[in-house]
Amino acid sequence: MDLNIVWFVLIAVLYTGFFVLEGFDFGVGILLPFLGKTDTERRSIINTIGPHWDGNEVWLVTAGGATFAAFPHWYATLFSGFYLPLFLLLMALILRGVSFEFRSKDDNPTWRATWDWAIFTGSLVASILLGVAFANLLRGVPIDASMRYTGGFFNLLNPYALIAGVATVLVFILHGALFLSKKTTGVLVERAQQTARRTWLPALIALITLLIGTLIDTDLLQHRGVWGSLVVILPLAAILLTGYFIRRQRDGWAFVMTCLTVAFTVTAFFVALFPRVMVSSSDPAWSLTIYNAASGPYTLNIMVIVALIFTPFVLVYQGWSYWVFRKRVGNNPKTLTY
Repeated sequence: MDLNIVWFVLIAVLYTGFFVLEGFDFGVGILLPFLGKTDTERRSIINTIGPHWDGNEVWLVTAGGATFAAFPHWYATLFSGFYLPLFLLLMALILRGVSFEFRSKDDNPTWRATWDWAIFTGSLVASILLGVAFANLLRGVPIDASMRYTGGFFNLLNPYALIAGVATVLVFILHGALFLSKKTTGVLVERAQQTARRTWLPALIALITLLIGTLIDTDLLQHRGVWGSLVVILPLAAILLTGYFIRRQRDGWAFVMTCLTVAFTVTAFFVALFPRVMVSSSDPAWSLTIYNAASGPYTLNIMVIVALIFTPFVLVYQGWSYWVFRKRVGNNPKTLTY
């Protein structure tokens, strides 16, 4: 396996980690104004993700940095062509981060309600934009022979990408509801479980629609063949098992299955994309690949050494933080941080 493939796999792992961890994070943010009926309940909900939300976003930052260093032409084309949606994504993430920190600075109910809806808005917008952006990478966008994006913003708002955005939101809501069912207490657990039951079928329908759209609107079948295209079955199987465990009231296993649903979906995306990193709809020969978009061998070698040294520390630290904050969050205002 050459270094180009190694870095493609590592970037895929980083994005998978981001979607799995930030997925329930976004889901919790979207559900915040609806599941929390009182200020204390909303504070409890926020405190379930309070110790983790910024660490979860590090996966996205690291994936972006790795893309810049390993595949600079991919980074340049992506960030120039997707400038507006990525700018909106950044604004949504900033809005969420500011809201978490500012919400409890004032006891005024209007102040707190405003920031609660800001958390909702930032989480919803970010979820939609991530689904739209990744769907377009696979479906294909106008790229010329010089690796320049030649389309406009509205090229990205095609039906397939919008379906991906909706599916991402619904799966994240399901993911977040199951996370809350394991992290909260009292009436919040019941509301989270009820939300998971109600959301599962729409999420299933949206994911099936997305998988069918992937087979129709992308070159997955031509690129991977029938057997290679069976990778789309994995997220479908995982979300079906999610429904099974929800009905059996096994919330822990249901949450594991939504983790796998997200992970398998991202994996299927990268399998369908490989060895390309951006598909050109203008001419398949102009697509960016892990070879024509890559840095030189020396850069890739240095990055491997750095990754081998520091990645274990990051994984151990984040695992430790989840272990430390593994207990359920109560509803005593004196014990709530946010």
